[in-house]
Amino acid sequence: MSLLNREIFWPPADELTEVAERIRTRLGDWPAAASPWRICLMTPDDHGANDLIVFTEDHGDDVERLLADNAAVLETHGSRAVLRLKGARYVLEGERSDDWLAALAAFLDCNFEPHDALVLALAWRSGDESREDAWPVDFATFPKAADLPAAPDVAFAACPERLGLYPVLPSAEWVERVLDLGVKTAQLRRKTTDSGDLQREIGRSVAAGHKHGAQLFINDHWREAIAAGAYGVHLGQEDVETADLGAIARAGLRLGLSTHGYYEMLRALHFRPSYLALGAVFPTTTKVMPTRPQGLARLARYVRLLDGRVPLVAIGGVSGEVLRDVLSTGVGSAAVVRAVTEAPDTAAAVSALQQEFAR
Repeated sequence: MSLLNREIFWPPADELTEVAERIRTRLGDWPAAASPWRICLMTPDDHGANDLIVFTEDHGDDVERLLADNAAVLETHGSRAVLRLKGARYVLEGERSDDWLAALAAFLDCNFEPHDALVLALAWRSGDESREDAWPVDFATFPKAADLPAAPDVAFAACPERLGLYPVLPSAEWVERVLDLGVKTAQLRRKTTDSGDLQREIGRSVAAGHKHGAQLFINDHWREAIAAGAYGVHLGQEDVETADLGAIARAGLRLGLSTHGYYEMLRALHFRPSYLALGAVFPTTTKVMPTRPQGLARLARYVRLLDGRVPLVAIGGVSGEVLRDVLSTGVGSAAVVRAVTEAPDTAAAVSALQQEFAR
């Protein structure tokens, strides 16, 4: 875990390294970093994919050259920080402490992706290492995600603070079956390019939701969800750039957004969604995930930061065997897929899962 005697800054910066070491020792036990990041305060002649090069002044052409060489570039001007990495651009705004670079090295060593480590570094305040729990937990110190499309003028409708068991289901038949068993929150994730099939499945699922007074969300297909009068829609991070969020809000539908770490949480909160999905908690085969599994330790941190601010749903690889551990983090809902759809006895599986929420 020690950062001493490792090249974490270039040029070598003993004082920064010592501060980073003090911070790192207070952050607890985290998996070893998958990438040995080096934070460069000047551009090294020999640079590459594990270098994060920090600029405090405009370096125009240099930045493009470094990005072409697969280095990551972090530009900081006033209260603004812009990280460019692997074709992506992450923009954050907020105050930062004198120790933020040392904190960045510490959070990178905790195996957080650079954009998430940057969020935590900007949230860090000098002296936090003297607290019993040194992890940043005061939302007021966290930066804001910037350069995003405007949030809808109309706020998204609210949903219950604790959505409980949340099966994600492939068909209207499954939605009907699960809601008949007393489940009150579900999502239709229909994978089809047949518009007729999609409209029929969504219409039938929404009707089942109305029949049972359930919170029925439609995955991705927001236009059809609006037309059918669904309770809500669930979208991925990429969808907020293309979906008409204003139309969804004006129609009175709830909005759930997927997130995969600190930066995406801040980005999602900008749009004032009805809930956030946090994942993937564990490895999952139901869809290709853009990030490594988050794990329970990260989930617990996310819940501690956001609980009471927005309803939260844990998602990704959640089975009956791990549900109790997931709920022990304090999260108010957990999405499941195979724990229901591949169970030999659907009714028994749903009953057992519901009992975990009742504990």
